[in-house]
Amino acid sequence: MTDALVAASRASIEKGSKSFALASRLFDPVLRDRATLLYAWCRYADDVIDGQDAGFGRVEYAGTPAERLAELERGTRAALASDSGGGGAADLPFAALARVAAETEMPERYPLDLIEGFRIDVEERAFITFDDTLTYCYHVAGCVGVMMAIVMGVAPGDRATLERACDLGMAFQLNNIARDVVEDAANGRCYLPAIWLAEAGLTRATYASPACRAALATVVKRLVDEAERYEASSLFGTPALPRRAAWAVLAAADIYGGIGRKVRAEGAAALDHRVTTSSAEKLWAVARTLPLSFSRARRWPAPGPSRAGLWTMPL
Repeated sequence: MTDALVAASRASIEKGSKSFALASRLFDPVLRDRATLLYAWCRYADDVIDGQDAGFGRVEYAGTPAERLAELERGTRAALASDSGGGGAADLPFAALARVAAETEMPERYPLDLIEGFRIDVEERAFITFDDTLTYCYHVAGCVGVMMAIVMGVAPGDRATLERACDLGMAFQLNNIARDVVEDAANGRCYLPAIWLAEAGLTRATYASPACRAALATVVKRLVDEAERYEASSLFGTPALPRRAAWAVLAAADIYGGIGRKVRAEGAAALDHRVTTSSAEKLWAVARTLPLSFSRARRWPAPGPSRAGLWTMPL
């Protein structure tokens, strides 16, 4: 029987991410519940900082972004100390984090690393080099990949597998940036390296204007190319996962990677609309990755190729 906390968390997934909701159905029941709890906290935290509801629209939250960040950090630290608070609606995500952290022995550094990613947004830090972009990608997505791997049963001390999990989160975020570059610009955010923009003859002030679409598409292509490098590296971590968990990871990699590849293939035209994948495309990704879940140890044998040249999370 599903308890109220898991049920509320599951509703958050269904509303906020159809792709994650689909992939999570491939998990065994215990893993599915834990992944759902982790997602609920991540979704809530992102919404509070971005002023959205399940990643959509605009919602008025009390306080300035800096004040909301401080409250989010307070609640997160309390949850990690198994003291999630009073049980109101806003406390549910913290209770979810408290439970999954306790059940998986999650090191507190990873949830707090996500909070640091939100701090980068709140402080509107400049992205000058590609390393700046990659550091941001780690803090808003790579560390989530690490947390998901721990939820899937990877030991917190298994650095090699966690690095591969981090790579997948990095790939997801690079593809997200590529897909949302014009939308982000409209919201006053630029995650593209200033050096890359300059090399394409673009400026921070005008790069998202319709007249710059062709040049901007070359920058976006570079992002997707980089995302594929991280995606390819991440697959060498799948043999360390239970088979059903590996299937979910492979399906998610296929779905999110497919979005980036669509953006790259469409070129400048992709910048005039939000590129998505259809339900049929998602189901096909699930189907075609099933056999890969059985052959993963042969296709991507551990320890895998060197990660030299890829961003590496701090020790």
